[in-house]
Amino acid sequence: MDLPPVGLGTMGIGDPETVATALSVGYRHLDTARIYDNEAVVGEGLAAGLAASDATRDGVAGDGASDGLTREDVTVATKLWIDDLAPDAVGPAARESADRLGVETLDLLYVHRPRGDYEPEATLPALDRLVEEGVIRNAGVSNFELDHLDRATEVLDAPLAAHQTELHPLLYQPELLEHAREHGYAVVAYSPLAGDRVREVDAVVEVAEARDATPESVAIAWATAKDPVVTIPKASSEDHLRANFAAAELELTSAEIAAIDAVERETELFPE
Repeated sequence: MDLPPVGLGTMGIGDPETVATALSVGYRHLDTARIYDNEAVVGEGLAAGLAASDATRDGVAGDGASDGLTREDVTVATKLWIDDLAPDAVGPAARESADRLGVETLDLLYVHRPRGDYEPEATLPALDRLVEEGVIRNAGVSNFELDHLDRATEVLDAPLAAHQTELHPLLYQPELLEHAREHGYAVVAYSPLAGDRVREVDAVVEVAEARDATPESVAIAWATAKDPVVTIPKASSEDHLRANFAAAELELTSAEIAAIDAVERETELFPE
């Protein structure tokens, strides 16, 4: 998938205006999940953002970032929770999510975790059927380990489009990135700010001070410098939305990246 370096993670977002504002800033990748219980909120924000863009085409002044925005410009992603993964549950759950999001087709549908009703030989063919039926455009997985990823790439007929995983300066698993490069799918990094703990990471703070940047911007730039990683930081205020979005323009040196790579880590915010 051709995903932008910075998208919007929406866990905990309950105001559609946040999503609409993100679109006006320039975000083109919206990520939610059934378990977040906010798919309708994201859908309302998407509709509001598209309506605002329509208004600019009708002669109302806009801010430029979302002028001419269409539904096809925005990747809308959601995830099936662990009780949605039986083969007879996958289709109805996906259609419910599409309805709540107000879209005809989900651009990307993930298996949220390989737990509960997940059986690769049963769940993944159900995702393939949704691709064939046009309910979803792409199938992805989330929070998988290497053995799960190997099995998924073997079982899926459709190409694996993305693996969403926790990735930040306190949790870096290069073997997952190598697997993605080998098999040609994107790595979507959630919680790239380590739950706001990046300000406690000396290597990140040192780079930020040298660059006159924030630790948050450095953390996002560090992640997006790694092929094939894109990020989905959460933000609610317009200032934070703009700052996160702009972080992709910060280019770190190889020495700065190596310094953050060397951080002693294994702080997982969302363990299995």
